[in-house]
Amino acid sequence: MREIVLGTAGHVDHGKTSLVRALTGIETDRLKEEKKRGITIELGFAYLDLPCGHRLGIVDVPGHEKFVKNMVAGVSGMDLVAFIVAADEGIMPQTREHFEICRLLGVKDGIVVLTKIDMVEPEWLEMVEEEVREFCTDSFLEEAPCIHVSSITGQGIDELHAVLNDFVAAQEFRESHGPFRLSVDRIFAMKGFGAVITGTSISGRVALGEPLRLYPSPLEAKVRGLQVHSSEVELVEAGHRTAINLQGVETLSVERGMVAATPGCLSPSYMLDCDFFYLSSNEKPLKHRTRVRVHLGTGEYMARISLLDRDLLQSGHEALVQLLFEEPVSVWPGDRYVVRSYSPIMTIGGGAILDNLSPRKRKRLSDSDRNRNRQQLHIIQQGEIEEKILYFLELSGPVGLTQDELAIRLGLFGNQLKKALTPPLSTRKIAVVDSGAQRYLARSVIDRLEDELLVVLKEYHLRQPLQLGLSKEELRSSIGRGLDGRVFQFCMAELIRQEQIVQDESTVRLFSHSVALQADEQEVRAALTAWYREKGLATATLRETMDHFSDYPEKVVGEVMALLVRDGALLKVSESLYYDTPTMERLKKQVIDFIKTEGEIDAPRFKNLTGLTRKFSIPLLEYLDRIKLTMRIGDVRVLRKSGL
Repeated sequence: MREIVLGTAGHVDHGKTSLVRALTGIETDRLKEEKKRGITIELGFAYLDLPCGHRLGIVDVPGHEKFVKNMVAGVSGMDLVAFIVAADEGIMPQTREHFEICRLLGVKDGIVVLTKIDMVEPEWLEMVEEEVREFCTDSFLEEAPCIHVSSITGQGIDELHAVLNDFVAAQEFRESHGPFRLSVDRIFAMKGFGAVITGTSISGRVALGEPLRLYPSPLEAKVRGLQVHSSEVELVEAGHRTAINLQGVETLSVERGMVAATPGCLSPSYMLDCDFFYLSSNEKPLKHRTRVRVHLGTGEYMARISLLDRDLLQSGHEALVQLLFEEPVSVWPGDRYVVRSYSPIMTIGGGAILDNLSPRKRKRLSDSDRNRNRQQLHIIQQGEIEEKILYFLELSGPVGLTQDELAIRLGLFGNQLKKALTPPLSTRKIAVVDSGAQRYLARSVIDRLEDELLVVLKEYHLRQPLQLGLSKEELRSSIGRGLDGRVFQFCMAELIRQEQIVQDESTVRLFSHSVALQADEQEVRAALTAWYREKGLATATLRETMDHFSDYPEKVVGEVMALLVRDGALLKVSESLYYDTPTMERLKKQVIDFIKTEGEIDAPRFKNLTGLTRKFSIPLLEYLDRIKLTMRIGDVRVLRKSGL
């Protein structure tokens, strides 16, 4: 069953770790340095079994400004935040920064906890609560319960316990859809077991023996062991605090920030289209292409912010941006991110991923190009799912997208994706052009391809009126050699069904096209037919024919000869020799009768039979082999069965 994850947030030394200990009895500071200095450095983890029957996972984050990047890693998987303020100090710098980080990462629920109440008078506590309430106005914490707690005396712990129980009991525990994803926050080696990674599972489920890929790297491993809160399990679901023993990878090859996920559900990218909010607390405007630190999941990455429609972004304003990373990242649309400045390091903004496989967008564009960029991003940001499907398919052009590729672009998988694809399929706005690979194309792209095919054929018929049509391969290459064969065949099948084109074996023509000879072409046809009939087996060479018909344009003679071959009136034996068809039929009968009587035929006997010189006899014998009338064995030829 999916777990709810509670995370702490607040300034250093405001009692986050003490509160977790008082609530659960678990010490989350495990490092010697943490115990020595009395502050949390790395993420700590605990759990609380509630009366409602559910287990609450707890992530304790560091509060010191030097460890904010570790804090961001912890917030990335939480459903509920315990926003902690010490009653003796009130709102402090990291209180504000943690609050902004929670907002930027889309945390929607929380509880305000005033700690150390045993150290202040009631009047002071009342004043601090008023200050915190004012601070939380117009935020996700505005209506949050405010609990007064002392981790020393235990005051308020039972009340906090009850509030958490009520919150969890009210949740709908629906499984998070899609493949399994876990953002790695710790890596270590266990003697006798190998590499172990930990993190909070974001979505899906994984079981023992299943494969995982460590994105954005190509590394794959098998799940050898699973633990949830130190207990061995066979299956992990979303929300679980998870340790995974991996088989097939070395510890040194795994890094914090990697995403352990079902193979094929992510695609590494250097560019992400995002919405971005630049915090009001920033003193200076943000410049185009500023170098920043981007926090995604548990990872920190260097990138530049490309402002797509301006040179400066003022504090407190939003913009559509493209993040240009120095190394690949792997995310889904809808994932949240936080941006911190390069130097000095401080949180400056964040937002949501809109497009996880975005092409590079140039800023120096015309107004129309900028408007198109803006419209496209608006579709990704606010459009209905069908609009997004059509946009991504139109963007992919004649290559299209497979169902798996669409899933990654949309962040939808399984039945949810099938449900989303049903409306545009039923209205023929998209089509499946390859059922095996489940490849989709937008109808607008298919229509453009089919129009191009028709234009190519029309122009060809105008140039070559005596030719029946183009070969399939010539037609396909005329609109791009990279056009997938299945896409081409899909378009062909539609045009044939619509009676716009006709395919005769490997030749394609417009449905309306037929070969109509002009008067002089009809004259050439009749003369050529008579010429070859008269020549018989001692036929004229192609050059001799062209010389004989030199009163006509050579192009016209060649085209009429090709037409006679296509119609079956002439047979092409070699590049130079053409024969009248009735003549060749008589020759075939002669050869069949001879071999039936003699059992075989060779070149000398063929010459005696026909009275032809080697110039004609060898090409004719090879032609008879080629049409499978005869079969050569050594120096003799016998009849094939089909020739009997």
